[in-house]
Amino acid sequence: MEITARHLYTSGKLLHKQKIKIENGIIREVAPYAGHDFNYENLAPALVDIHINGGEQYHFTANPTAEALEDMELAARKNGVGYVLPALITSSPENIFAALETVRNYVGEHPGTGIAGLHLEGPFISVKKRGAHLAKYIRVPDDRLLRDIIDAGGPVLKMITLAPEHFTDSQIKMLLDAGIKVSLGHSDCTYARAMEAFALGVNLITHLFNAMSSFHHREPGLTGAALMAQHVYTPVIPDGVHARFEAVQLALQMKKDKLFFISDALFQNHIKTSFQWEEFDAKLINGDYINADGNLAGATISMADCVVNGMKILGLSPEEALYKSSGLPAEVLGINAGKAETGYPARLISFSDNFSDVKYLNFQ
Repeated sequence: MEITARHLYTSGKLLHKQKIKIENGIIREVAPYAGHDFNYENLAPALVDIHINGGEQYHFTANPTAEALEDMELAARKNGVGYVLPALITSSPENIFAALETVRNYVGEHPGTGIAGLHLEGPFISVKKRGAHLAKYIRVPDDRLLRDIIDAGGPVLKMITLAPEHFTDSQIKMLLDAGIKVSLGHSDCTYARAMEAFALGVNLITHLFNAMSSFHHREPGLTGAALMAQHVYTPVIPDGVHARFEAVQLALQMKKDKLFFISDALFQNHIKTSFQWEEFDAKLINGDYINADGNLAGATISMADCVVNGMKILGLSPEEALYKSSGLPAEVLGINAGKAETGYPARLISFSDNFSDVKYLNFQ
């Protein structure tokens, strides 16, 4: 089949008057179109969220089931997201292994799924920088448990967030050598320790400015290291709550195409108004999830919101905002997604000129 678009956004570029040839759910050709009638005014690859916690009803850590993954995937599509990486926050080893098995089975039984694997966000993190994570489940890493997690996860364990101050170099290398994307986060490490981890091959942090040792002129911390290291990617939650937009603009000037967007949404689409998992609690108050201590307990932003805020507040062009919400996170994670180009799945979004009326399109 062939479809046409007046404007096609991909890989940070804007192409005009394009036709897309699709075979068996894969884009086979993108070429100029000489006609004057178009199937779509604006097309772009489906958005990619590599940090998300729940759907509209289920939180994956609290309920690591196939129903939760389906809820997460379907809820995300409403915002033009074709691929998600569920996060499992700090919890017991039993919960970790159950979640890995759930994701492995789900991906095996749903070959067309948008579930890209699992992001293990903890439990090897800093108590001081745990955020809303439960302190009782935080652990110091040991080689045996790390090896068991690697073996149980296999190819579905895509990413792990850890505090490098609690790891040996050999333990970090063990994870990297297994093909897992190591990300520094929920960490109170020094600038020097962060740079040591980056020198080992780590090139990602979890959420810039949040749950990390902050910048100080005498100790730049993980924040300063992430901003300084040119090869390190710095995802950010662009909601104006987790970080002021001025801070994000400063980071954009420094990191450029190494900065991309994540939602870190606790739940999606503002439907779940309260949540309790053991001692973890959250209520939706004035559009934000807040816990009993008055602290942020997760984001409410969608990836579509990220695109809009990128354009309207951060001053990005539409092609730049879309790239930071699709192609760039997919590249960082190493998945075949986020581009409307030859060889990529035909998962796209259509939208109006002001990025309203976003529709998810799956030609697979």
